[in-house]
Amino acid sequence: MSEYSWPGENGWSPAADPTVAWPKTVRVLPIGTRITGEVIGRQPFGFFLSVDGRPDAVGLARVDRMPVCMDLPTVGQRVSGEVVWHGDHNHQVGVLLGEWARREELTTRFADQVGQVVAGRVTTVAPFGVFVRLAERVEGLIPLSDLDTDVMEAVYDGQEISAQITAVDLERPRILLAVKPVTW
Repeated sequence: MSEYSWPGENGWSPAADPTVAWPKTVRVLPIGTRITGEVIGRQPFGFFLSVDGRPDAVGLARVDRMPVCMDLPTVGQRVSGEVVWHGDHNHQVGVLLGEWARREELTTRFADQVGQVVAGRVTTVAPFGVFVRLAERVEGLIPLSDLDTDVMEAVYDGQEISAQITAVDLERPRILLAVKPVTW
């Protein structure tokens, strides 16, 4: 099986026509409802889940809400979360996983540290920048645009560094770091 698949490719089909069942789905799964379900499909933008007790409902957890230090759950994996939106156009229930929400709470503690220099360990050197673990389940990104070629070539996974927090985006949640001042 490919890393990515749609729910129907994994044998899932709704118990009823989702367009007919949608008004009831929204009524019984209002925003803030805690849900559990099974991952039924994965795409680069997120993953789909069947919602326990609602065989006609499809949940979607988008990767723009996923912490950078985590991986998408696999098809068949059980997950829990909270309903955060309703997609009337595609009859999907938006889900924020509990683990992702806890990560957001961890990120908030860095909100008042913008401008401060923090220590961390490089976890990933990617084509678009360097990820640095600042705390358990919390990573910041030094964007490629802030790195010169010499510095980028000298960085390696596991390296301990210091970087300045330049921004904390609580909505996504993301922490941006700068190489100035940085100790390599």
